Order: sequence, then structure tokens, then C-alpha cells
Amino acid sequence: MKQYNTIKAKYPDALLLFRVGDFYETFGEDAVKAAKILNITLTARNNGGDQTELAGFPHHSLHTYLPKLVMAGCRVAICDQLEDPKQTKKIVKRGVTELVTPGVALNDDILQSKSNNFLAAVHIAKDTVGVSFLDVSTGEFLTAEGSEEYIDKLLQNFNPSEVLFSKQQRKRFATAFGDGFHTFYLEDWVFQQDYTAELLQKHFDVKNLKGFGVDHLEAGTIASGAALHYLGETQHNNLKHITKLSRIAEDEYVWMDRFTIRNLELYHSAQQNAVTLLDVIDMTISPMGGRMLKRWLALPLKNPEKITRRHEVVSYLLEHPQWLEQVQQHIKKMSDLERLISKTATGKINPREVVQLKNSMQAVVPLKELALQSANESLRIIGEQLNDCQLLRDKILETLLEEAPVAIGKGNVIAQGVSETLDELRGIATGGKEYLDNMLQRESERTGITSLKIASNNVFGYYIEVRNTHKDKVPEEWIRKQTLVSAERYITEELKEYETKILGAEEKILALEQELFAKLVQWLLQFIAPVQQTAALVAELDCLASFATHAKTCNYVRPTLDDTFDLHIEEGRHPVIEQQLPPDNPFIANDVFLDRDNQQIIMITGPNMSGKSAILRQTALIVLLAQMGSFVPATAVRMGCVDKIFTRVGASDNISMGESTFMVEMNETASILNNVSERSLILLDEIGRGTSTYDGISIAWAISEYLHEHPSRAKTLFATHYHELNEMTETFSRIKNYNVSVKELKDNVLFLRKLVPGGSHHSFGIHVAKMAGMPKIVLQRANKILERLEKSHSSDELSDKMKDIGKDELQLSFFNLDDPLLVEIRDEILETDIDTLTPVEALMKLNEIKRMLQRSDAVKLKK
Repeated sequence: MKQYNTIKAKYPDALLLFRVGDFYETFGEDAVKAAKILNITLTARNNGGDQTELAGFPHHSLHTYLPKLVMAGCRVAICDQLEDPKQTKKIVKRGVTELVTPGVALNDDILQSKSNNFLAAVHIAKDTVGVSFLDVSTGEFLTAEGSEEYIDKLLQNFNPSEVLFSKQQRKRFATAFGDGFHTFYLEDWVFQQDYTAELLQKHFDVKNLKGFGVDHLEAGTIASGAALHYLGETQHNNLKHITKLSRIAEDEYVWMDRFTIRNLELYHSAQQNAVTLLDVIDMTISPMGGRMLKRWLALPLKNPEKITRRHEVVSYLLEHPQWLEQVQQHIKKMSDLERLISKTATGKINPREVVQLKNSMQAVVPLKELALQSANESLRIIGEQLNDCQLLRDKILETLLEEAPVAIGKGNVIAQGVSETLDELRGIATGGKEYLDNMLQRESERTGITSLKIASNNVFGYYIEVRNTHKDKVPEEWIRKQTLVSAERYITEELKEYETKILGAEEKILALEQELFAKLVQWLLQFIAPVQQTAALVAELDCLASFATHAKTCNYVRPTLDDTFDLHIEEGRHPVIEQQLPPDNPFIANDVFLDRDNQQIIMITGPNMSGKSAILRQTALIVLLAQMGSFVPATAVRMGCVDKIFTRVGASDNISMGESTFMVEMNETASILNNVSERSLILLDEIGRGTSTYDGISIAWAISEYLHEHPSRAKTLFATHYHELNEMTETFSRIKNYNVSVKELKDNVLFLRKLVPGGSHHSFGIHVAKMAGMPKIVLQRANKILERLEKSHSSDELSDKMKDIGKDELQLSFFNLDDPLLVEIRDEILETDIDTLTPVEALMKLNEIKRMLQRSDAVKLKK
């Protein structure tokens, strides 16, 4: 226990698994926690009068129990016996061999094959925030810096398993990024520029970080150094597979804030058993491809040329189905190349995995030939860059047996002919039967005992067994070892020597195999970079093949990209919803057209459950898929690239932060209005419904007007229940009314789910309540109240008021037009072309008007 307490003191924040014989034991608070998480028995031991809680499990069950502890958010220190108990009479020397945390794991049972396991580090500086993402299982190392909002978006996108930050920044981190992550605090001194820069330069063996294009990201590189420091603290020192630090280029990818990522349910959903977009489109075959597809979904491209190249490859694959099938057959034969080469670097790879590495690289050979023969330029470039690593394959083939076991200590790992010594030892170990047969024949002839038998057991080793009827013929030099009912067992000097030789050979075989395997793994380290490059190219091919397969299966079309600001979708469909519908209930497709000149904002009205939200979401998802490089669910799409997608869809409270549904809604909408650009796509659903009717209408009207008058003229879909907003089309030329149509039957309503021009004036909320199974008495009462309200609060009166508001806003009615100075100011404002003003010119103009008004006030005071 003294030894345990000494080691535990070094790892106070970790749950310590303490190896005792054949068990891993936990003590005290660790035991209470482990027993609860693992559902194992909690006992107690009396140590010098103190009761100590105790819980443990067999050491061979580590792979079963360790993932459960890590997934529960525990940091687990694995303390092993560092010497053979047979070799010492004192307490066995022990030490922590690995610290496994949610963000630092190489165990296959903890990792998900198609998801990265990112460790993130965040450094909050004065004017900016730096972040890094490191996956020790694949070697990917990324960094970025920017505003809190940008870093928050990246944390949502990459969804790290663990986040590191400075102790001093606990409150600020929680305020900016919430409490939804497994976090760990590092000492403040770790986040020093000099220390982290030295750490990174030493790891990459460079004089500076200019070669990685990140030297200007001070906060980003500090965060990266902190992540690297943490790996050292967790006993992960073999990190040759982390070969570069890459910048996440903000300007290359479509901006989506955290609300949009959540609202569109791209790869996770708050709803139980919900189907996400990733679930629907992921037809990748390899783990590398699955991880890359997730990244592409999180970071859609903005560059039309790069997007077009992906579209061209998908087109080629669809036009050559046989070629596509062959590519996928070869990819199917590959294991997880990225994680296999990472295990090689960290020394965690076993013989069977090395054989898998060889077989995977073997499958690259025909894949490379196929790509080089392709008529598509992008595929040929991939073919040229694929490295089949022939030297690596040949070396593994000649060194290891094809059916190598998982554990190196089991024998039968190294192939024949690799080591003469090993072959000789194997000859001794396996040639024993022939030697024993010869000995048996010789001794039978010498003694005249025809029933002699040579055998072995764990207690006595090898022995000669003689039946009692021949006891008198036993030579004097034989030594009796055991007496049985009907026989005696003896050993001889020759048999003892042979046994020693056999057992010695087996021990030497295992030691020599371990030595030869370790040399092979060390030799393989030179192939880290080419294997990683090949893995990335295979992943890219897998993603593009997945797009082609999905396009063929679900009848997707290639979108046309141009340099306009238009978005024209013909018969667009929701990629997720259409997959969930039964065959006899086809999805109703809809057209959407948006531009900056004539139809900038579409105001969509219609009853509850008619499909307004689906139209909004499918528009965003079609744009997103197109800019990922995928084909899209529509009959035709023509679009200019979008640089930002904003959505405000659905209602949710944030009770833990003391925010109501309406406050959350206003936060999300404010984020949109403060970041809008001319290539933005904005989707607003039911803005203002979280407050009173008049407040809600006022806010919705003001937001719509702001977006219409904003110089960026961002493309907007606005779904609303406020039919009064239909009046905006009379005042604002680029706002157009549409509604999701319904057909009223005698006692029912049929939802047609078709978007048609014109506004709607009914919500059919009571009908939806009826569909939900509301009691009849409640429905009858609701209808009566509705009739009374409609009589007392005529919607026509409200509409007239809204019309007046619209007209008033276009006139500067607060001016006294009898005052010549104010007439001059009015003319000055109306004649100014605000779309062409620079920020500086706008300020100068404002200052000029301010001086004119000040002069007017001075004249009035004199009078």
C-alpha cells in the first residue's frame, strides 16, 4: 500500500489501475468510482486498522473494462509490474506504463473506426483564441486561431473527446464554450510562447514553424505545444507518426456557426434515434474514408475550382460503373492504414497487424494501376501520388509468417530462413518426438522392457514409466520419481539434459522472435510519411466513390456552379426525410429560386406541419452537399458558391445558462445579422414566436427589413406564422410571398407540401391538435375562443397598420419639411448611393450631416 500511495500521489487526477499478480486493483475513492462504472464488486480490506475500499478485475480483461472507464470520462493510469516476480524476493517494482484519457487513446476498443479521437487544446489570448486538434491514433495535428465564435464553431465541428486549457481560464472557457466537453486543466506555465515553440521545434526537428505555414498563429501554436506537452505527461513519447502541423484555413471553407451545425443535424442530433445527414450519405468502405467524409461535411469548400474537380470525378465514376466497382473492391481489402502506421510508431502494433499493413499496401498496387489508366485528370494525379511501398511489403513478407498470431509471446511469428539460430532452435524444439522415439527404442532393447513409455507432465517434466511387472528389470542409474498403483516413474540423466535443452530452446525462441519483431517494427518507421500520404489518397478516393454510389442509389444530379449570386433549385428534396418515407409515400419535391436583384427574400407562410421547416433545411443541405463535392437531391441545381450558411430553425431552452427559448432565438439571430455577407444563405424559421404576438411581428418585420436594406442583399428564406408579414411585398421590392399549400376538405385538411406563389392566411393549429389526439372538448372550446378572438381582433386592421408602417419607413416623416436646412439634409441623404460608400466615406458623410444639424441648433438658440 505504501508503494501504491507513492505512485497514486504522482497521478492524483487519474484512476490508478494497480497490477497485483493476475489482477488490476483499485483502492479507496478509485475503487468506489470503478465499481460503480464497471458494475463490479466493491469490497474492503483492513490495512493496519483502516478500512480501505477495494475493487479489481483480471488483467486479461483490461480491454473489456478500460473502454468503459475512458468513455465515462476517466483518466486512467495503468500501473504494471516492471520485473518478473520470480526474479526478486522483495516487493515487485511497479510503475505507470501508460496514461489513457478520453482524448489520448490507442486502444481499438475505445476508438471508433470512422471517427477521429481528437484531443483539443485551447489558449485564450487578449485579442484572439488559439486551438489545436491532435489525434494520436492517426497522427493528424491541426491548428487555428480567431474569434471566440470561430473557435466555438471548430469545437462543434471536430467534437474533441477531451479539451485542455489553462487553470486560470476556467471561467472564461465555460462562458465562451459551455460545459459540454471532457476537460482537463494544465498549469499556466505550459501556455508560454517560448516553451511551446521550443517543444514543437524539437518534435519536428526544425528551427522554426514557417515551413508549416503556422508561424504567424501565435495563440494557435501555443495551443499546439500544450497538446504535445500533454502527450508527454501521459507517457506517450513515441510520436514519430505526428509528422506535420497543418493550419485550418478559415478562408477556404463555408462558415457555419454552432447553431447552424446543430440545427441542420449534420452528424449528431439532440433527438434520440434521429437520423443525421452523415448517416444517410456515408457509403464509404474504409475507416479512413469515413473520417475524411466527416471532415468534408464539417468544412465544405468555397473554391469553385476545387468543388468542380470533385464533381468531375463523381461524374466519371458514375459513367464507368465497372471502374467504380473495382476501386471499391480493392479499398475493401484494406485495413485502417492511418491507425496501423500510428501503432507502428508508438510501438503498440502486434504481428497480425503488421501482416494487415502489408496486405493493405498490397491492395494499393491494383488501385494505383486503375487510377493511372483513368481518363480523368484528378484520378490520374491520385494514381501518381499513391505509393505501394514495395520495399515494405517485401520485408514484411520475408520476415513474418502469414498467419502470425496477435500476441508476440505465443511463438510462430518469424518466418523460416530469417535467422539461422532461430531455425536451429526450432529444430531442437520440434524434433523432440523423433529423439524420444529413438531413446525409447534403445532403452527397451537394453533393458528388455517392451512396455516402456516416455511422457511428461507439469510437475515432473519428462519421465520413463515402467509397469510393476517389469520393476525388477529397471537399471540402477534410473532415479525413481513417482509411484503409481500399477507403475513406477523414473528419470535419467539423459532425459534431464534433453528436457533442459528443449525448455531452453523454447525460451530462446520466444526471446529471439521478440527481438527480430522489434527490429522489423523499428525498420518500418521510415515508411510513416508515404503510408500516411497513401492513406489520405485512398480516403479521398473512398469519399468520391461514396458520393457516386449514393448519387446512383438515390437519383442525385450534378449541380452547376457559376459566378453569379443566384440559387436555383428545381424539384429539390430533403436528403434525410426522403430516405425515411415508405415507398408508397414519395417525397414532394419543391423549386426554390433566390437572387440579389429580384427575389432576395422568400417569405414562406403556411399551416403547421405543412413542411415549411423541411423546405428551409433541404435548401441548406442541397447547397452544403454541392459544395462538399457531392451530387444533390434535385432534378437540376444552378448556383453561385455560398460563403456562409446561417440557420435559425427550431426552439430550445438553455436552462443551465439561464436562457429562455426566446433568448436562445435572439442570440442565434443576432449572430446571423452581425455576420451576414453578400454570398450568405440565411434560413429563418418562426422568428419571434417565443414572445407576444405584437412583439414577435415587430421583431420579424424589423429583421426582414434589415436584411432587405442591408448592402449585402443576402439570399434569405423566412418561414413564418405571422401572415401580417405578407404585406411587406407591397413596400419591399425584393421580398416575395410563397406558401406551402393545403387542400381544405369538409372535416379535414390535406397537406400538399407544395411551395406555391402567394401568401397564406390560415395556420390550422387546432386541426393539428386534433391530429395529435387532443380531447374533443378541448378542441371544441378552442374553436369557440378562436371565433371570438377573430371578431374582436380583426387581422385586416393589423394588416392595415403594417402597411402604414412600411410606407412610413420609406418617408423621413420626422423631418419638418418647412425647415430649408432639414430639406437640404433630406436631399443629401436621399441622393447618397450607400452601396458604393466606403466605411470612411460613410463616417465623413455622417460627420458632415452632424455639423449641419449643430449649425441649425446654434441658429435656433440665438433666435
